[in-house]
Amino acid sequence: MDFFEKLTTLIQYLFLGLVQGVTEPIPISSSGHLVIFRELFGIEKEGLSFEIFVNFASLLAVLLIYREDIIRLIKNGALYLFKKEETAKSDFMFIVYLVIATIPVGVVGVLFGDAIGAALSNPVVVGYTLLITAAAVWIIRNMRGRKNDGDLTTKDAIIVGLAQTIAVTPGISRSGSTIVASMLVGMKQETALRFSFLLYIPVSLGTTILEVPEMVGSSEFQTMLIPNLIAFLASFVATYFALKWFMNIMARGNLKYFSYYCVVVGLLVILFL
Repeated sequence: MDFFEKLTTLIQYLFLGLVQGVTEPIPISSSGHLVIFRELFGIEKEGLSFEIFVNFASLLAVLLIYREDIIRLIKNGALYLFKKEETAKSDFMFIVYLVIATIPVGVVGVLFGDAIGAALSNPVVVGYTLLITAAAVWIIRNMRGRKNDGDLTTKDAIIVGLAQTIAVTPGISRSGSTIVASMLVGMKQETALRFSFLLYIPVSLGTTILEVPEMVGSSEFQTMLIPNLIAFLASFVATYFALKWFMNIMARGNLKYFSYYCVVVGLLVILFL
């Protein structure tokens, strides 16, 4: 590649990293937006490397924001597991429910994830799935649940886990599907948000671990390393600030605006792409 081609590639990857980072935490589907922008700007998909880099960056941002919750859960989980400390039981069970909720998407992702992604990663499908996301977010826009972390049940975890499997489809927001399901089973907004993003950690980490060997062994790994690192940094910074912003949005109960957004973008994609 000559200088201008390299510069264009770097700008494209910077932009796509920002798109991934901004859209990952909020209920508008990061995978759907990547499909849309790739179509708009004619950006070819370069193997697995890009997805692994930007998703891992988003994962690190989530870990940073929820680090205190994660440390508390690990400490109290160990306390209950090894010493049967009753005051730590709530956090131990929260971990159990996260594990239960992870199982469905793990099974679906391993068995059908690639096939679903390949079959449905086109703008028209994304347009319609964004409308589905809009409808789901609209349903829970004014809900105020009563369940705290210690009030969750196995049934709640299974329902949220099954909802997350739907997000294997591009255009269906992962955060949106899990938050919607969490609110529908009666969780408070803060609990729903925490459960959703702590649930993102094992899913994202598992995907990264499974796909890294294939990424490293690909022919484009070395040649696209710098663009992917730029996308990684952009995704990390954008995810961090987008999630912080979304936490404030959830606290104020302004989810309806995400529904409006998904309707507008979904219709525009269906009509013009």
